[in-house]
Amino acid sequence: MVSTARIAEGAAVGFNKQKKGQRSYYPLFCTLAQTGQVVDVFHRPGNVHDSNGAEQFMRNRIADIRAVLPAVKLEARMDSAFFADKQVQMLDRQGVEFTISVPFERFTELKAMVQNRKRWKPLDGTWSFFETRWSPKCWDRRFRFLFIRQKVKKQNKQPVQLELFTPHEHGYEFKVIVTNKRSSARNVLRLHNGRGAQENVFGELKSQCQMDYVPVRGLAGNQLYLMSAVLSHNLLRRLQIETTGPQNRTTEKRSPLWEFEEATTIRRHLLHRAGRITRPQGKLRLTMSGNEATKRTFHRYLKALGAAAQLC
Repeated sequence: MVSTARIAEGAAVGFNKQKKGQRSYYPLFCTLAQTGQVVDVFHRPGNVHDSNGAEQFMRNRIADIRAVLPAVKLEARMDSAFFADKQVQMLDRQGVEFTISVPFERFTELKAMVQNRKRWKPLDGTWSFFETRWSPKCWDRRFRFLFIRQKVKKQNKQPVQLELFTPHEHGYEFKVIVTNKRSSARNVLRLHNGRGAQENVFGELKSQCQMDYVPVRGLAGNQLYLMSAVLSHNLLRRLQIETTGPQNRTTEKRSPLWEFEEATTIRRHLLHRAGRITRPQGKLRLTMSGNEATKRTFHRYLKALGAAAQLC
């Protein structure tokens, strides 16, 4: 949610916990987990549901990726706002492996299935599960549903009314995941829980690239500003990818393969430095104060950029 205190074209009042009643935009993002980059953005007003326009947006991005990498294996993980028959069926038909959170509030049968369950299979000391092939009554196909139980020590502070829909048992929290993956329940759970890394990307976009700023009243100007913030984030990530090798291997959570520095760190080390560009004997030269660490950093980036230029 990108809030604005001013009247801006295309903005609307929607659900906003932090800034109630303010007009806002509600962009939808497609991100790449292994690099933390943004693949595309769908700019929307702030009064739409999370899933508004999501199905066509996903179709287009899948087609774009398959056009470039036809043999690539695609995975998607989403929260409960995107749980719908059309989107689940579309992802499955497109050959995309997915995990989607299932909302208890919309299906009273789920609470009964959890409460009537006597035996849970342990995953570790915290997580246990059972699974079944199930579908809501309005669906024409069944999918794999994982029912997850987590041991917790914190007190349940949800409103009492939610207990009408959500299972309540002291010391446990519950969630349900629908998936078409055939891997073990442990791997499905870890993949789905890896969605938290996406929040770090959004946090960096807001704090390091000022994505949550609305600069003008016109819609086109604000869309351009948002895309500029996303582009700067992607370029800084790409710069680090080109100059360093992957430090991590692929994990069940699909964590980033690189240990990325924040945009502020790169700006402070590379851009916010006093220096002078001269041209002795017609050759450009950058003169800065002596600092071996900075020198090595500049040499690393310049070497990588020079190699990339030769490939082009």
